[in-house]
Amino acid sequence: MNHILRNILFVLVTLFTTVSFSSHANETAKPWQLKTQKGDVISLAQYKNKPVILHFWATWCPYCKKLQPTLVELQKKYQAEGVELISISFNEDEGALPQDEIKRRGYSFLTAVMGEEVAKLYGVRGTPTTFFINRKNEIIWKSSTSDKTDPRFELALQEIIKK
Repeated sequence: MNHILRNILFVLVTLFTTVSFSSHANETAKPWQLKTQKGDVISLAQYKNKPVILHFWATWCPYCKKLQPTLVELQKKYQAEGVELISISFNEDEGALPQDEIKRRGYSFLTAVMGEEVAKLYGVRGTPTTFFINRKNEIIWKSSTSDKTDPRFELALQEIIKK
């Protein structure tokens, strides 16, 4: 019985999520350029025509730490379709080393640092905030949840990989 209820809930979430995804259609992801911890330049333009998971986070955020394994797993699952996972660290404590923290957690995705201005540009109010951007540079979904069981993550990935 529990399995049936979960499936019904998934179908309902799918229906309502499709509507919420379409409400973001044609909202273009704003261009940005930042530096990595090493000083290398990174920008959204480098990922032109690629589906992107853009993750705003901070090293001190426990919810970011909870969500990141799911984002990494989704990126790997859809790697053949060209999905890129990029993160932007902001509102960090003095002396924080975000890329070192990512590596310590066992991940290799790239993070930009000192992203406060880009967070403002994207209307990010807290961490984690994650955007799913399609190949046309349109924001398909913006999420502020750390609930790794939320089926909208998978649905958003399926949307951003469409050609």
